[in-house]
Order: sequence, then C-alpha cells, then structure tokens
Amino acid sequence: MTGRSVPDEVRLARARLTRIVEPGWEPAGRWLREFGAVETVRRIDEADEGAADPALPGVREARWAGLVARAREAPPAELDLTRAGRLGARFVCPGDPEWPGQLDDLGDARPLGLWVRGGPSLRMWALRSVAVVGARACTDYGVRMGASLGAGLAERGWVVVSGGAYGIDAAAHRGALGATGATVAVLACGIDRTYPRGHEQLIDRIAEQGLVVGELPPGAHPTPSRFILRNRVIAALTRGTVVVEAAYRSGALGTARWALRTGRHVMGVPGPATSAVSAGVHELLRKEGVLVTDAEEVVELVGEMGELAPERRGPVVPRDLLAPATARVLAALPARGTRTLAEIAREAGATDDDTTGRLYELRSLGFVERHGDGWKLTRQAIRSVSADGGGS
Repeated sequence: MTGRSVPDEVRLARARLTRIVEPGWEPAGRWLREFGAVETVRRIDEADEGAADPALPGVREARWAGLVARAREAPPAELDLTRAGRLGARFVCPGDPEWPGQLDDLGDARPLGLWVRGGPSLRMWALRSVAVVGARACTDYGVRMGASLGAGLAERGWVVVSGGAYGIDAAAHRGALGATGATVAVLACGIDRTYPRGHEQLIDRIAEQGLVVGELPPGAHPTPSRFILRNRVIAALTRGTVVVEAAYRSGALGTARWALRTGRHVMGVPGPATSAVSAGVHELLRKEGVLVTDAEEVVELVGEMGELAPERRGPVVPRDLLAPATARVLAALPARGTRTLAEIAREAGATDDDTTGRLYELRSLGFVERHGDGWKLTRQAIRSVSADGGGS
C-alpha cells in the first residue's frame, strides 16, 4: 500500500459522505469542488432536519431532507474505516498517491473515494488496464470469448477490469486468474459483501490475487441504479472497454457509453448475426466501436506504439508466389478449354514475346500445358484456382 497525502479530516469527511450521497451524484461533486469535503459534511451534519432552506446549493428541499436524515442515521466514518481495515482494505481519496488520476475525467461525477481490498496499487494497475464486460445471460460462445480475452490480456501484462457479475464478467475474471494474471472487480455494493452470492469464492480469490474496489462503504447493499453508476468507474478506470455479447438494453452498453464520453477506446466482439444477445454489440460496431476478436487486437488498440497484432491472412497458395505479370498471364487462361497465344496476350495486356516467356515459366511450375497452338490449365492448376476462388 502506498503512502497517504490527504489529511485525516478530509479522508474522514469523504468516507462519511459515501454513507450520505449516492455514487456519481453531481451536486455533491460540485459541493466538494466549491466548499471542500470537511465544510460539506459540516453543513449537512449541522442542518436542522426540518429546515426549509438547504444549507448547500443546487438541491431540492425534499432531497436535502433525505440527505440530512441519512446523515443522522449513518455510523461514524471511523467505524467504517476500522471495519475496512479488518478486511485488509483501505479508503483511497483523490489526492492520495494511489488515486487513479484518470477517474478525474468524470468531472463532478468522480467517486468521492474508493474502498479498496487487496495488496497492489490501484493507480499503478489502472495505468495498464482494459475493461471486459458483457451480458449476464450469455451463451457458451460468450463465455469462451470472455475467458479467452481475460487470459490473453493477462498473459500480455494487462490488468482485466470487470464487475464481478455472472456471465461475461465472471468469465473475464476467471480467464485472468487462470493465467495467474491481474484482475480488478468493481462492485456495486460494499467490498465486504458478495453479490451475486454465488460468487463468494470468486470475489475472495480476486481479493487475494488482485483487487476488489467499490464506492460504497462496508455493508452497503446493491441496487439497480448503483449497478448503472458503477459502470462509469469501470470505463474511466481503464484504457478501453471491450463488450462481449450485449443485447440492445444491456448495462454493458452503458459502460461503453461512459468509455466514449471519457475518451477511452471502445471495442466489441462480434457474434452470430441472428443472436439477440449480440445485437447491442453489433449496433455498437456499426457506429463508434472497433471490432476485435482476440487479446492481440485489443492490445494493438489500447497499447503503446509498436504493440501490433500479427497480420491476419489465409494460407499461402503457389499462385501467390508468382510475379504480378506472370499471375496476369495465368489469370488469362479459362478454367476449361484452351486459348491461343494471341488471345492470352490480349487478355493479359502484354506482348506476344513476353506472354510466351511467361507461359513457359508457368509450364515449368506445373500450372499450364501446351496443346497444339493453344494453352490450357493443368488439372493441378484448375484445383488450385477453384480452391482459391479465382479463375476466368
């Protein structure tokens, strides 16, 4: 764990605010920017619960009353910090050496702080990280692709970030863990809770080998809105987001939108054209997303200059090795029957003398044979042309 530079009173105030305001609520971000964390908490704590006028600007009376009531019920921040410490966790604030600066791109929606469970430095890991997200109700194909991307990225020294959910999230985490790599789970609840419950062992293993991160204090439960807001942290924390299987209304597409909003790379893994669970990914690829099929292609996009994926091409066939002029002469012969020298030369756009030399070169290579005054393809050449989709 790295050193700290944020004063204790600021850390306590920010930790307390995680009990009072919901993640990503921009009015709170403006209060912190204008008044600071300590003053913001003081105004909330000292407010009269029945007061008509909020002590902080930009909030309606009903919302203000709710904030004051939550502050009255919230336990002291010291208890939350102690509870986190018993888990081996810490509360990281903006201004700490461990704070990932890229989260500042969220502006007033930036987290108040992050509860972090695990040994590595979140800031250092975030510098070389990729989000892999997708559908909970995914297909076997999606599971294979998520796990393959997680393992491939981990093997190349990249940190795999996801949300710890069923489906693609779990596949990406397990792929990275299986490759003895680095992975981060960003939760929509307290870092001492497991959601979904069936992932208790997975989350514990991530905490041992990687990091478990959340905006909410210990004991906090997940809600639908918290899942949606959690996605902005996943997107901003990483260099890019890969979506593997997502329907039109998938929450994973929300992560992609936050990635676009914060200037990150957005990628998608294509699925069958008829698959409803890939329909959202395909729509993403038709617009802003970049198509990727493996970890090498992801790294080529998000990595440093020179981290290129290998060139993709089909198998080399003998005709690929021919000089262009010779290949044109070969292409001038029909798949069936013969052609005269003059017809071949005219079709290839060459002189008779040059065409003659090319034809004898092709004969020596087994592509053509002479029949009287005409030339024709050999059986071997016909099979090669047909397999390669060529021919006249």
